[in-house]
Amino acid sequence: MTFTVPKDVPNRPVAVIGAGTLGRRIALMFAAHGADVRIYDLAEGQRRAAVDFVTQSLPALVEKLNSDVPGQVSVNSDLGDAVRNAWLIIEAIPERLELKRQMFGQLDELSAVDAILASNSSSYPSRLFLEKVLNSERVLNIHFYMPPKQNAVDVMSCGRTDRDVIDFVLATLPRFGLYPFEARRESTGFIYNRIWAAIKREALEVVAEGVSTPEEVDQMYQINNGSAVGPFRMMDQVGLDVVLDIEEHYCAEHPEYPEGPRQVLRRYLEQGRLGVKSGAGFYEDYRR
Repeated sequence: MTFTVPKDVPNRPVAVIGAGTLGRRIALMFAAHGADVRIYDLAEGQRRAAVDFVTQSLPALVEKLNSDVPGQVSVNSDLGDAVRNAWLIIEAIPERLELKRQMFGQLDELSAVDAILASNSSSYPSRLFLEKVLNSERVLNIHFYMPPKQNAVDVMSCGRTDRDVIDFVLATLPRFGLYPFEARRESTGFIYNRIWAAIKREALEVVAEGVSTPEEVDQMYQINNGSAVGPFRMMDQVGLDVVLDIEEHYCAEHPEYPEGPRQVLRRYLEQGRLGVKSGAGFYEDYRR
């Protein structure tokens, strides 16, 4: 089936499904470049935190970009209201396969016929979300990293994505300060994330074996790579629960991967240390 790509993009909203760490950052990027953004989340606390984050971050980012009038950001607890007339819908809910399957079925049913349905999943290919989807030619992965600091994104077909959709996304995302790169075949972890996963896994294994500490690994990483932060600080920013979900998925495909990294992550999660969002992770200096 041929898909007609969205028209009148400047006058239609973007919907972000999930108000977590990445969802709110995705919303920030589109809003800073003039898009009206609707964020959907069932949790009132998450919705409130997302609006606070975007509201506080938006003026400085707009000034830095020297952009025109920023878009408006609103939150919704009703999925139908959130996606109404959106040209792009980005799913950014937790890495739970059945949740994503259910969500894509609902998005396919509730969205405009020309809306593009994208998953920000960091480890699952979007072909796994098609069970309840009738219009699979508009589904694909658009995987974000940590905008507005890391603005590269992976774009990957679900296996049935209309080529016009992929070309449209590759041409349109740069208008919003994003740098899209196409994964030319299905790849768990896409492009950069596969490289990052190997770094992250080995850093965790070094700690699991008692060779070093998170702080010292980060210090060496920063010195040798000129990076502002190291892998453990970056994992804290993402959320250690998310990091563990992703690693579990990789290890399900690769049983030869070591258990140590997951054991380290589980120990921190058992203590309620999820990273920045809980006030403590590998580091404790996030508490207000």
